Amino acid sequence: MTSDPRIPRAMAQPPAATPLSKADLRKHLLSARRALDAATRAAWDVAIGQHVLAWTEMAAVSALGVYWPLRDEPDLQAAYGELARRGVRLLLPVVVEKHAPLAFADWHIGEPMVKDGMGVAVPADLRLAARPPALLVPCLGYNRHGYRLGYGGGFYDRTLEALPRPRTVGVAYACQQAPFGDDPHDIALDCIVTEQGTTTPDART
Repeated sequence: MTSDPRIPRAMAQPPAATPLSKADLRKHLLSARRALDAATRAAWDVAIGQHVLAWTEMAAVSALGVYWPLRDEPDLQAAYGELARRGVRLLLPVVVEKHAPLAFADWHIGEPMVKDGMGVAVPADLRLAARPPALLVPCLGYNRHGYRLGYGGGFYDRTLEALPRPRTVGVAYACQQAPFGDDPHDIALDCIVTEQGTTTPDART
């Protein structure tokens, strides 16, 4: 047997012969990610955090947009703590308007938090700052070209339209890679970090 016994059967990708719409693929990936057992998730989160730390050191990142985990996204709080210890400035995304790009706020680990209008945790003392030069971007799904499938709100898409573009690191579990189409105007992530390591997307042909 070559399959990893820790991966629930629900994590299997839908058959290539019956491609799902993006809406149905989102439901599939959300359900599959939710089915991961706690021990597997914890181990993968540690591994992803280590790869993120290695990338930030290699890229000499001094300020990083991070994310507060939602809907069973990889929890990188331990890595954030190490980044702060190393002197990396951390910022969290903030939804200021429903159809606007994300704003970013300085964040100190342990400070009081509140939920914004979208139910996302943000610092109670909201200190908005310029967009950081590098971002961790949580992915519900991703394809081999480095295009991200999110929840459909378009916040990161709008954020990455503005120049100069920050460096972008997609964060996902490896089993969230899925076949889905991308449009010519879509912006690929610079790399994807999973529990298996950091990969550079294939060029679109």
